[in-house]
Formats: sequence, C-alpha cells, structure tokens
Amino acid sequence: MENFISKLKQEFKNFGIELTESQSEQFYKYYCLLKEWNEKINLTTIIEEDEVIKKHFLDSVISINQINFGAKIIDIGSGAGFPGIPLKILRDDLNITLVDSVNKKVVFLNEVIKILNLKNIFAIHSRIEDLANKKEYREKFDFVVSRAVSKLNTLCEYALPFLKINGNLIAYKAFNVEQEIDEARNAIFVLGGKYTKTEKIKNFDMERNFIFVEKIKPTDKKYPRNGNKPRITPII
Repeated sequence: MENFISKLKQEFKNFGIELTESQSEQFYKYYCLLKEWNEKINLTTIIEEDEVIKKHFLDSVISINQINFGAKIIDIGSGAGFPGIPLKILRDDLNITLVDSVNKKVVFLNEVIKILNLKNIFAIHSRIEDLANKKEYREKFDFVVSRAVSKLNTLCEYALPFLKINGNLIAYKAFNVEQEIDEARNAIFVLGGKYTKTEKIKNFDMERNFIFVEKIKPTDKKYPRNGNKPRITPII
C-alpha cells in the first residue's frame, strides 16, 4: 500500500495535483477492487499498478481544471469507472452520474462507490439512447465526459442530448483528432453543438487530446436515434 501511494502521489504531483491522504487511500482501495473484480469480469486489460496509476487514474483527471465547481456531470460508457470515479475522488463537489450498458460493470461501479464512501455519484445500467430520451436526464448536465467510447460524430449524437445550453462535452481521445473533428463538424452542427477547442496533454508515453464541444442550442428530439444507428450510420 505504501509503495503504491508513494508512486501515486508523485505521478499526480508531476501534473501539479497534490493528493490528500484520504484521496490516496481511496485510489488504493479502487485499485484493489479493480484487480479483484477484473478476475471475474473483463474490466480492463491494464492492471499493472504503474500503468493503472498513469493510464487510468491520472489520465482521468488531467482535464480537472476545465470543470467548474459543483458541476453536474454524466460519464457515458463508464466501464470500470473512468474518468468519472477518479474525478469524484479528486473533486467531492462534483455531482456525477455513471452510465454503462453492461450490468456487471454497473454492479462493480456501485461496489466501488459503496466501499469508497462516495457521495452524490450514481451508477445506472442503461443504453445511452434510452436514457437520453428520459426527461429527468435530457439537457440536465453541465458536462458529458467520455473516454474511448466511439468516434466523435457518433459520440456527439449520444452526448449532446444530455447537455444544458452552454454545457460541454469533453471527449478523451488519443490521436488523429484533426481528421475526427473534420468528419464530425456537420454532426456537431445538426445536434446543436459547436466545436470550441482541443487541448493536448502529454501523459506518460501517450498523448491525450481533449476535444471540447459546446451545446449552443437544443438538440432535435429525434436524436439520439435508436437501434445502434449512431454507430452504424453516423451523421456525416
């Protein structure tokens, strides 16, 4: 535990983030749960502690300064909880909803929330297109965060219906973002959004690109489309 926390604190400090003892212990418990549950269900191929610290925990939070105090966030396709749970550990002021279509992963997320004693964070088992059409979720969030879910034009169809006007999608991407942005420009317009910026951050041996799309007008109620259409026939 001590060795893990020492490495964790140093990696976060390298990015100007000072972890408290409580936060460090929460990250350690999270790592232990991740290892334990990964033997039962497929959560991640990255399980070695150095890589989990850098490629999961730190990678999830290096956009933290872009998120305002008390923001309401939905993490779509949350999987093992990235980036939503690390964001919550670091920022207790955030209100976070985690969504995944695989029930076993949602059971894991709820166990993490319970063991880490996190408040104002909820895990929901649902398809994104179903949840986006419920009035208690549609256009109710300040931020949508998503890590490695789908190409940007598809992701925007899933994400923008959740956003309030002036809310933002933060899409975590690796590379080739310029091409992805160009291919998504019409979809962003159709869905009521505006591409605003890309922030590039070097983390460990990988480049992380954060694509920001702002919601500037309501999304037509026909979006997102059902039947996996956002993936099969994305808006072009």
